[in-house]
Amino acid sequence: MGRAEEDVLAGVGPRLHALRRARGATLADLAIETGLTASTLSRLENGKLRPTLEQLLPLARAHGVPLDDLVAAPPTGDPRIHLRPVRRSGLTVVPLTRRAGGIQAYKVIYPPAGRAPTMNLQTHDGYEWFYVLNGHVRFVLDEQEFHLGPGEAAEFDTRTPHWIGSADTQPAELLTLFGPQGERAHLSPHKQ
Repeated sequence: MGRAEEDVLAGVGPRLHALRRARGATLADLAIETGLTASTLSRLENGKLRPTLEQLLPLARAHGVPLDDLVAAPPTGDPRIHLRPVRRSGLTVVPLTRRAGGIQAYKVIYPPAGRAPTMNLQTHDGYEWFYVLNGHVRFVLDEQEFHLGPGEAAEFDTRTPHWIGSADTQPAELLTLFGPQGERAHLSPHKQ
């Protein structure tokens, strides 16, 4: 291993320690979140144990930071996110964020109303906000039904039974922010 790689690994421990302290988490708390022992976490933070990918992945997820931030990877010079659409249950989902944990952003394309899967209300943990970019959306939230067009937005607790689909013969495109732990997608003014 070259000197540059050793320098990168040597800096991981202090970054892990700072992230944990900033969150106000104990080693025991972090052990529960990651499945790593408190002893292993302590040795990683103190630089007495060289981190492995299997250890860094759950730590990045627990701290809500990209893996690159843990190892202080040098910038690549290319800030673009390379989008890889995923087709799931008739939808096209384009992940717009690559950060582990926290609120995630997606572009979701719903097929035209006649080609969409049948309406099936779903529930799951989390909080969702969506903005209609193009087309018209039929949004069912428990016993209420809404129709939204371009420029309109909605937010809801995903534990409430819900369904989203195109409201007409054209696809509907949405920008969606989703917080798996129930984080709300809102802005608050900076107080000075």
